[in-house]
Amino acid sequence: MKVIVLLSGGIDSTVVLASALATGRECLAISFDYGQKHIIELEHARDIAKHYDVKHAIIQIGRNCFGNSSLTSTKKVPKNRTTEEIIHSQIPSTYVPARNTLFLAYAIGQAEIHNAQEIYAGPNILDRNAYPDCRPEFYQAFQQVATFATKQAVEGNPPRIVTPLIDLNKKEIVSEGKKLNIPFDLTFSCYDPTPEGKPCHQCDACILRAEALQSNFKFC
Repeated sequence: MKVIVLLSGGIDSTVVLASALATGRECLAISFDYGQKHIIELEHARDIAKHYDVKHAIIQIGRNCFGNSSLTSTKKVPKNRTTEEIIHSQIPSTYVPARNTLFLAYAIGQAEIHNAQEIYAGPNILDRNAYPDCRPEFYQAFQQVATFATKQAVEGNPPRIVTPLIDLNKKEIVSEGKKLNIPFDLTFSCYDPTPEGKPCHQCDACILRAEALQSNFKFC
């Protein structure tokens, strides 16, 4: 079975890729250049795809599409928040308007081009409150789009959107990654890296990553 995997270069999407490969699926990984501050993640995505010997494509999206987010503008990324603040906050400035809607639209196109039967994405339970486009109902609704809006669908074989991590928290995802022996050292999860491309260790992504790794690896 051919599948499209959305690969950001972070732990979540790497676990998704590894889990798809573990079931014998033929994967095409796609990543997106949308003017993000953490564009170095694309280098990590390339390395991860190379590690797993899967085809990898980087899709360019207009850099002015998402200017209202702190991930794509001069706005400051939230720093030094507690886990509780991160999980229970209102929608943060790191929300990128309509990003996942566009990502999935491109993924549906790639599924048609490559005759892929599934699209794998990596939202998790910690994303639900802060990011509306990471909620189960969003992916359920987008499945309806895929069911009616594609040639594959007309022919009776619409691509299926698969979200294997949607009910897992970050610690559970890292645990799954351990079982799958993913290359944690190749992954990158920072929203606001230094000019040298190093993690800031203060943003939400860094904090959740560090806590999850520490809970699973005693030496972290």
